[in-house]
Amino acid sequence: MDNLNDPQGGNIIPGRQGDGGDSSKWNCVPFVSVVGIAALRTYYTTLLPLRFQNKIKETKVEIYPQALDSQNQKLEEERPHMRLEIKNEISREFQKALEIEKKQEQSALEVLDQVEYRLMERQWDYCSNLSSMRPVKKEDLEKNLLVYSAKQPLLAHLKMEDGLSDIFKNDRTCAEYLNTDKRKNGSLMWLYLKYWKLQLTLQSHKNAEAVLNTQTKE
Repeated sequence: MDNLNDPQGGNIIPGRQGDGGDSSKWNCVPFVSVVGIAALRTYYTTLLPLRFQNKIKETKVEIYPQALDSQNQKLEEERPHMRLEIKNEISREFQKALEIEKKQEQSALEVLDQVEYRLMERQWDYCSNLSSMRPVKKEDLEKNLLVYSAKQPLLAHLKMEDGLSDIFKNDRTCAEYLNTDKRKNGSLMWLYLKYWKLQLTLQSHKNAEAVLNTQTKE
């Protein structure tokens, strides 16, 4: 009677008649299965992770230069904007410092206005036909003006003594006869006054720049 578990004589029985009694090829099946499982275990636990690690390293090598190039490109694109921000910030700080210096300049200009007034009086005396009848002489006006300007700390950096002496010695310009406008007298004195005013403005800018440089160093 046939073995129901071996239909069509398909049962595999060691030593069965007709197969020469060679059971070696059947006995190796379990061994091959064991070897295959071990190989798969080795592949999944060792070789596959190693391949992934190598792939990650290769990817990093490719990504780092790309990321670096991208970062450099971004910096280059932002550089003009950063420069503009720096310039604007410097400009704002300079304007703040300049506003403070302008108050000092305004005070100095008010003192210089007094010098201007005294110079006009001196030139008026020089040009007036009635100067001999005036109680204060030209020489006294000049002396008083030199003393006044020397005592003004806001005008000290202008070093006005030489300029005033030059005016007293060389400015002989007078307006037409019967002139009543004191501003029409004199020529050299007006050049010096303009120069001194420009020097005050220049000094304000220099002082503001000095303050800005000090803040930058800090």
